[in-house]
Amino acid sequence: MVENTDMFFDIPDGLLDEIQQNIENIIRDFDVPEEDKLEIIRQINFIYTRTKYLSITDDLTGLSNRRYFETCFEKEFLRTQRYNNKLTIVMFDIDHFKSVNDTYGHQCGDYVLKQVAHAALQTFRKTDTVFRFGGEEFVVILTETDIEQAKIPLERFRKTVQTLCPVYENQQIDVTVSIGACQFDDSIKTKEELLHRTDNALYQAKNTGRNKTVFYGQNLE
Repeated sequence: MVENTDMFFDIPDGLLDEIQQNIENIIRDFDVPEEDKLEIIRQINFIYTRTKYLSITDDLTGLSNRRYFETCFEKEFLRTQRYNNKLTIVMFDIDHFKSVNDTYGHQCGDYVLKQVAHAALQTFRKTDTVFRFGGEEFVVILTETDIEQAKIPLERFRKTVQTLCPVYENQQIDVTVSIGACQFDDSIKTKEELLHRTDNALYQAKNTGRNKTVFYGQNLE
């Protein structure tokens, strides 16, 4: 089941910043003691920070959500086009995840999602961003990274998940992931095309045995 926080926090980028600044300006004009103004501003800043966090975060896994992916992906794609930076997009999902839910229940499925999300955060660099794309599917934006540079961390992540063996209510769950990756090149004209190629690589990984990584352009055309 897809956890969707966006329906509650569908706020345009930059609007929260503008609202927060306007409120601060209004409060500074209040005819109250300065220390009271500062306390009100402090509380508003806390609420603002929390609301902004919720607007870009998947509440189950703590990863960045799909809405935030769209924003980050567009920025990185345009930057790559303009400056000819290296950029690799990765998609992975949990193999036979429906079977986990059907066999052990959705709470177990949620537990597995959290374990895989944690493994991803521990494996990839701090400069890379991991997103929950929907359900059991995830996306990673690897900045300043080409396919060759991506091979080692992706294989390390795949093996890490394979050895997780999470235990839920005394039942060990075997978990693996299938991974697709695609590097930006000059033949790609839109961000949608880059994502589509990455998705094709993931599809190929899942349909040729699962628990493997497919790199578009090398073992998939």
